[in-house]
Amino acid sequence: MKVKNIYDIAGRAMAAQLVRLNAVASNLANAGSATGDPNSTYKPLRPEFKTEYSDNVKKNGVATVDVTKVVEIDRAPIKTHMPSHPAADENGYIYKAPINVEEEMVDMLEASRQYQNNIEVITTLKALTMKTLNIGK
Repeated sequence: MKVKNIYDIAGRAMAAQLVRLNAVASNLANAGSATGDPNSTYKPLRPEFKTEYSDNVKKNGVATVDVTKVVEIDRAPIKTHMPSHPAADENGYIYKAPINVEEEMVDMLEASRQYQNNIEVITTLKALTMKTLNIGK
């Protein structure tokens, strides 16, 4: 792995959390969607993360994270009897996306905090670098 510096580490972590936030946004946007076919119902998305270690991790402790892929969660759609719904099947059922809005909100808050933590790392590093440069003046 070619991790260049702390900016690269924090940048990769922020990019991973951005993918996570995009997945949450897609899930929340489709939370109320309904179809007449259980096979065409929206399935929630989740990113899979992988820790990337530097070649010399035992000496320098450098590791970061990358998103390997975004996968669909295999959950059964929510079957509801609503014969008056325009998308209802011949038996009067609609199939809603199996999304737990509370779970998505918690995931969104956690991803947002992780993103903010990495911004704080970059801000702190910048301030320390400036203080170091001012020592010689």
